[in-house]
Amino acid sequence: MISAQQIANELSETPPASAVSLQMSVDNYLDVIRGVIDLFANKKDMDVIYVTATISSDAIKRVLEALDIDSSRVYFVDCISHIMMGVQSARQDEHTTLVESPTMLENLMLKVEYLIRRSQSKNKLVVIDSINSLAIHNNNWILSEFLHILVSGLRSREAYTIILSVEEHSTPDINNMVNLVCDHGIHAGKKHEG
Repeated sequence: MISAQQIANELSETPPASAVSLQMSVDNYLDVIRGVIDLFANKKDMDVIYVTATISSDAIKRVLEALDIDSSRVYFVDCISHIMMGVQSARQDEHTTLVESPTMLENLMLKVEYLIRRSQSKNKLVVIDSINSLAIHNNNWILSEFLHILVSGLRSREAYTIILSVEEHSTPDINNMVNLVCDHGIHAGKKHEG
């Protein structure tokens, strides 16, 4: 499997405003997080906008803390906590914005746009975690349109975009959808070994 440092090295070779498809395995999720957030974004002094549709932002914050990764410049758009834990338990703070459901793609896009505009950093990174989870809640045509508009908007603002996908849950339709909007692809899953 590809290491966290190799992921960061490949990302560093992409120019600003790039959209990157990063296909991973469930087994190397932590390496991907370390490579993207710690070894790539933090080293390049980036603000990170992390869109989570798979696990809650609280769980990802705990992962970052356990890996001893500085998360002071990571801002979450959390579209899974509200439907999984309900209004009372889902926590929103200055680093976390909640979206009621992964089906509310327009709202998700507006939150990302707001955080991009609010950022004082010259370098910005948007991470979509993951396209597979968004595909569970949305039909492919709507999701494809969302990706096209989101990535085009982020390119115009010189922001990096990384779209995570889990190879065990991917389909040819999802792969084609992501490949249509991405400039580069990194395979960090088990199939990479072959």
